Amino acid sequence: MTVPLPPPNRIYLLRHAEASWAEPGQRDFDRPLSEKGFGDAEIIADKAADKGYRPDLLISSTALRCRDTSGAVHRAMGVALEVRYVDALYNATVDTYLEIVDAQDEAAVMLVGHNPTMEQALETLIGHDAMVSALPGGFPTAGLAVVDFDASASVWRLTDFVVV
Repeated sequence: MTVPLPPPNRIYLLRHAEASWAEPGQRDFDRPLSEKGFGDAEIIADKAADKGYRPDLLISSTALRCRDTSGAVHRAMGVALEVRYVDALYNATVDTYLEIVDAQDEAAVMLVGHNPTMEQALETLIGHDAMVSALPGGFPTAGLAVVDFDASASVWRLTDFVVV
């Protein structure tokens, strides 16, 4: 597994907000956010914007709950934010997540995706000990990890973790 090197210099990892339970016959892919999830997505997007956390590019899974979460971020950040929807992020491995990030030339990239892969991507970037210390209960829904590249040490560091 290869850990990406800049660019980007900043990676935002946003786990989709809380999804509704599947209706009978509904595919997992098509589950929307719950009522709480819609509210949490708006709150986390507003908190990120208020802190000045603005990606140059947002890359989202095409699953409905990720598209709903990405929509909240887009509303909070403004129409200038480029959003790309990538099928490969749904049921992807951590290698896929990191390869997608590594392929970008923008300074700051946000991934909106799923657990457990989101948590695995963060752990791969910052290391197991830092991950367990920062998130002893795991990566919550609507959680936003802000990860910066520390050029002096050539490592990724968790700068902030924003929750609702």
